[in-house]
Amino acid sequence: MFRKISEESSLYDNLEKKSVHELLVDINAEDKKVAEAVERAIPQIEKLVSLVAPRMRQGGRLFYMGAGTSGRLGVLDASEIPPTFGVPPTHVIGLIAGGDTALRNAVENAEDNTEQGWADLMEHHINRKDTVIGIAASGTTPYVIGALRMARQHGVLTGCITSNPESPMAAEADYPIEMIVGPEFVTGSSRMKSGTGQKMILNMISTSLMILLGRVKGNRMVNMQLTNQKLIDRGTRMIIDELGLDYEHAKRILLMYGSVKKAVDAYKEEERGE
Repeated sequence: MFRKISEESSLYDNLEKKSVHELLVDINAEDKKVAEAVERAIPQIEKLVSLVAPRMRQGGRLFYMGAGTSGRLGVLDASEIPPTFGVPPTHVIGLIAGGDTALRNAVENAEDNTEQGWADLMEHHINRKDTVIGIAASGTTPYVIGALRMARQHGVLTGCITSNPESPMAAEADYPIEMIVGPEFVTGSSRMKSGTGQKMILNMISTSLMILLGRVKGNRMVNMQLTNQKLIDRGTRMIIDELGLDYEHAKRILLMYGSVKKAVDAYKEEERGE
């Protein structure tokens, strides 16, 4: 039987009477439960990642879908993949109910439309190589449920991340991830523990996929985009460590080739040629 744990009453009460110290300590005590909940979900996460990776190698894309906090976290993770791993923004796409306006402002009734999610996916010409991961703490968001249902009917791999067991959303996903963090510190405020856990799982999914797709060497972001001086300096030092060049030489070839990987590969090719 479906139980909405994420909406149950907080384990704490009379919050307005607590001192700042008490509030912070209690919130932190609840946050400590999140990592354990994510750990329990690793087998479910592993199954999904193992199936997404070969699809992406064949040109498939990963779509995150959610509303409110869940949607924003999906868009956030998707937006960080290109600069971190040097892939096009079309590899991982975040969709939020209500569109980009909803990133900053609540859009009334946007999440209640069961058909809009699939319409949003259709705009991206979704196909069977792609994967859709729905994100909803409650597991009841119509925008996400409708999209997963239609995606599944069209042979698209589906997964989801929820904070409640046996939710309606999980029933529509091939591979549900159930991260049970318990009641929120402020009753029903899923931007707290649920949001933190969602962010952790999204990090795990996207980072694992990028490593499996060869976008990391050793433990380094060798394909990162050089969008500021900090990243140029980081990339330069990676090349120094790899090739033993002086700083200026390493920086020069980094800027010439545009990424650590390309610069190192080109330098080694030239060395072999000599």
